[in-house]
Amino acid sequence: MSLDIDSALSRVLDLVKVHNRWRRLESINLIASENVMSPLAEYVYLNDMEGRYAEGTLGNRYYQGTKYIDALEGLLTDIMRQLFHAKFVDVRPISGTIANTAVYAALTEPGDTILSIPITAGSHISHRANGAPGILRLKVMNLPWDNDEFNVDVDKSIKLIREVKPKIVILGSSVYLFPHPVRELLDAVHEVNAVLLHDSAHVLGLIAGKAFPNPLELGADIMTSSTHKTFPGPQGGIIFTNNEELFSKIQKAVFPGLTSNYHHHRYAATAVTAIEMMKFGEAYAKQIVENARTLAEELHALGFNVVAENKGFTRTHQVLVDVAKLGGGAKSAALLEEANIIVSKTALPWDKAFRGELSGLRLGVQEMTRFGMGKDEMKAIAEFMARVLIKGEDSGNVRKEVIEFRREFTMIKYGFHPKDVGVDIDLRILV
Repeated sequence: MSLDIDSALSRVLDLVKVHNRWRRLESINLIASENVMSPLAEYVYLNDMEGRYAEGTLGNRYYQGTKYIDALEGLLTDIMRQLFHAKFVDVRPISGTIANTAVYAALTEPGDTILSIPITAGSHISHRANGAPGILRLKVMNLPWDNDEFNVDVDKSIKLIREVKPKIVILGSSVYLFPHPVRELLDAVHEVNAVLLHDSAHVLGLIAGKAFPNPLELGADIMTSSTHKTFPGPQGGIIFTNNEELFSKIQKAVFPGLTSNYHHHRYAATAVTAIEMMKFGEAYAKQIVENARTLAEELHALGFNVVAENKGFTRTHQVLVDVAKLGGGAKSAALLEEANIIVSKTALPWDKAFRGELSGLRLGVQEMTRFGMGKDEMKAIAEFMARVLIKGEDSGNVRKEVIEFRREFTMIKYGFHPKDVGVDIDLRILV
């Protein structure tokens, strides 16, 4: 069958248009791993650097024509050092997974052991044997988990660290309700000559806004992250450390080991976002945490089984709900999507396996907070969810109300618009 080029092009444009309208204007997005950039960050995201190469490290490139890329990478690095109180920062990884993989590649050998959060407790795929560690032939073991505390079991973890002598202990995860015990595990980690890596992908914006502990200040040897969750920038990765020896090894793993083109066009948008976090980050992070707590409390009041009630539900942007008695995570997420409420199904620590029947929903409030929603709106969202999942109302009828509700929240807050900084020409058009 031959492809009709004109129809294909029209279809591409239509899909982008309907997607943008659905996700930006008509739906409530509660995916905990997503966010939106400010108008200014989006404005500078598309630029000529998107097609350029600057292989190597800052000031030591293998290509000509990189002087402005160098200047921007250097500026972004300095901004990130200041924002996160880190001596050494590598902004070149193109994702959080690449950042994590660079650390593993630099500091381990095949057959070495690493410890991470159990997959059913929210560990990221890049911490697991079926992800990057498996490709590098590392042995992955679970840190002991305490369901009552909904956190790492410190005493049992210290014992395990001393027994197995891992090369890396990983804290931080994709389901992240409470700070993990960095300081409490650090002595045991160093006792066996291991390093403590904190994956801050989900909480980087909260760290920037001083609403979550900075792992580096607690003693973590390395902090990795993506740049597009509670830190509302473009997709990308980043590595922080205060250890020069570790940094030198990791840099070599980033290049030439894992990347040759660092997607330089994202640097400008990442830098804009970091500056926005310097200016607006504390207010934004505070509102995120307040919104998450309000959403959790309201869902609980409406009859949902919200996880970690005994701990106050959450101290991050996330809320975790056990919907096993409402049909499970997959069914519940699908019903909510029909109502234009976008969430992700997830395993819970008491599920038997990650790929089996998932009992949970993971909710994140960071994007809706950036669109200006507050506590009252969180209560309204909880009511929409209860009508679909508990009261069994038709998702289509609720969807109409969700679309109307969302119309009041289409302008991004806690960030810059091009006109705010006097941009009156298109920086992307040079001729």
